[in-house]
Amino acid sequence: MTTIDLNSDLGESYGAWAMGDDAAMLAIVSSANVACGFHAGDSLGILKTVRAAAEKGVSIGAHVSYPDRVGFGRRDMDVTRDELIADVIYQIGALKGIAAAAGVKVGYVKPHGALYNRIANDAKQGQAVIDGIKAIDPSLVLMGLAGAPILDLARKSGLEVVAEAFADRAYTPDGQLVSRREAGAVLHDTQVIARRMLQLAKDGTLEAIDGSTIKVDARSICVHGDSPGAVAIAEEIRRTFEANGITVRSFLSA
Repeated sequence: MTTIDLNSDLGESYGAWAMGDDAAMLAIVSSANVACGFHAGDSLGILKTVRAAAEKGVSIGAHVSYPDRVGFGRRDMDVTRDELIADVIYQIGALKGIAAAAGVKVGYVKPHGALYNRIANDAKQGQAVIDGIKAIDPSLVLMGLAGAPILDLARKSGLEVVAEAFADRAYTPDGQLVSRREAGAVLHDTQVIARRMLQLAKDGTLEAIDGSTIKVDARSICVHGDSPGAVAIAEEIRRTFEANGITVRSFLSA
């Protein structure tokens, strides 16, 4: 491919507690997954991040989560269908309001952490997330893990989808993310990561944790904003792409 989206999870600071470097990341990425207050983010911080994204021309997505600030949204929750639908509507609605105040629109939804991983293969919770999105704005695009059943479920339900891959995460031979509880799950070497993402963009493949080659069909690449060295990783990926004739651009403007 000649263009690819680069996204990052932003707006995750809370009061005096700082998470990541939103200003630096917004100068690199083309899409911002903005926290909606359920796993991280306070109203003023979210507004500042959205305004900064608007100034940079970066697309804005709602980074919806389980209600789990203490666990940073990384703890699985067995919520009811109605609760999850309402939680999704509530979070998207909040970000839509902030975006409107900043003169921009929310264009997509990317679930966060445990919710993201759960709905990748859980049709019950996945459908609840889809129904929540459709209830508030069926024009929103759902971002999900490349190759996961959630993407087909969303398409069948009438949503547009975009598949993503993770720059700083290792993959299993069956295309799933290696659990953060396992050694080697998170990657840190900027050059290794950039080479992997170049391979993905050019060939649609990645090396799994066991050394095998897997097919990964993704239009967007995520660099976690809270990862150590996140800015350096994103910079190296973008530099490598541009050096090889690949343009970083939001999938919403492609």
